This record gives sequence, C-alpha cells and structure tokens, in this order.
Amino acid sequence: MKPLVFIAEDEETLRDLIVLNLELEGYEVKSVTNGKDAINLLNHIQPDLIILDVMLPHLSGFDVCKQYRIKNSKTPVLFLTAKASASDRVNGLKLGADDYLTKPFNLEELLLRVKKLIQRTSGNDTLNTSHYEFADYLINFNTYEIYQGQKKLYDLSKRESKLLRLLTEKANQVVSREEILDKVWGEEAYPTSRTIDNFILAFRKYFKDNPRSPRYFHSIRGIGYKFTPHKQV
Repeated sequence: MKPLVFIAEDEETLRDLIVLNLELEGYEVKSVTNGKDAINLLNHIQPDLIILDVMLPHLSGFDVCKQYRIKNSKTPVLFLTAKASASDRVNGLKLGADDYLTKPFNLEELLLRVKKLIQRTSGNDTLNTSHYEFADYLINFNTYEIYQGQKKLYDLSKRESKLLRLLTEKANQVVSREEILDKVWGEEAYPTSRTIDNFILAFRKYFKDNPRSPRYFHSIRGIGYKFTPHKQV
C-alpha cells in the first residue's frame, strides 16, 4: 500500500507541483486549499504524513495542527511557511510539528524530508508517544496540555509533563524516588520528597483525584510513586 500524504496549501501552482512530485515518488496524495477543509478531511482519513501551509484561509496551519494533535499524536506534521522568524518556528514545534520548511524551498529537500519523516514513524516507537489517554482524559506531551473530552483543563509545565510521561509509561508500577530524580530532574539540584509530593498533589487536582482516597496517583511511603489508570479493586 502506498504511503498517504495529506497537504493543505492554498497556492495553486505550488500545491499542484508538490502533489505531482509526490505522486511521481510513489505516494498517494490528498490535498485541500484551506484550514476548514483540512480539519474536515483529516477526520475521515489516516495519512502517513501531513504537510500544512501556515497561512491557510479560514483556519491557519497552526490551528489545524493544534486541533489534530488533540486526538492524533503519531502522524508527522511538516509546516511550509513564508515566515522565517525563530518565534514562528518555535511556535510550530510547540504545537506538535515535526519539521518546518521555509518558502521558497528546494523541491528535492522537501521530498527528502517527506521520506525521512515517514520512515522515522513507520517503526514501533511506543515509549516516545506524545499523548496518553485514560478515563476521559488526554495528556498531550507535545503541547503540554490536559484535556477532558474536547475541553482543555490545564497547561502543564515542562517538568510536570516529564513526570507525567514517566508515570504513565510505567502505569501500575511503583516508580522509585531515585528514578524520578534521575529521569525528571537529571543532574540539577535534587528536590526533597516534599517537592515531588507537591507535584503528585497537583496531578490529583488536575485529574480530579481525591487526595484522601486517591484513584490514580499514589504515594508509596518510603519507596516512590505509582500511577494507576484504572480503579484498583
């Protein structure tokens, strides 16, 4: 089966050129001209790569990426843009983009980046997934956000995101304080147990977890901490 590439680009000549060359490279291609149509079509297809122009009509490429990342964190996203500023690039990457190409660009470079992005995500990379779902919550590690259904509840700090990723990767296992220090704080000044406890208390608030009878986030006295996505019987 041919890899499917989805492209949203409102500049007709450029879009047709990209589509033609992608098809010549052996890809199946679907394209739209505005952000609204991009969201509608992405609700019905599962592409192997998404290419988004930033300055799309109706809905920007940034907005399309942000909405798409709420429910899909694995499909790589490549931005095409006339904006070359560092702030725009950083903003795109924060929203969950995997790559960023500034117009005008070399067509061969685009095709090479497409090939590498698809190859990179075709293997199994479960430990580096950028989102986690449990109960009716979704944690987006790319955008540092917590959702309940379609509603955004909280923005996470970078360290909160790192600790949540560690706990969710080891769901139902006790994670020692030493492992948390090593993987979340690294070689920086080590926190006290009280500091980590405060992070756990914050998580209980974010996920409406009863502090007196926790369902999801547990402190294991003298050992570490445990995340249980399903209620323990």
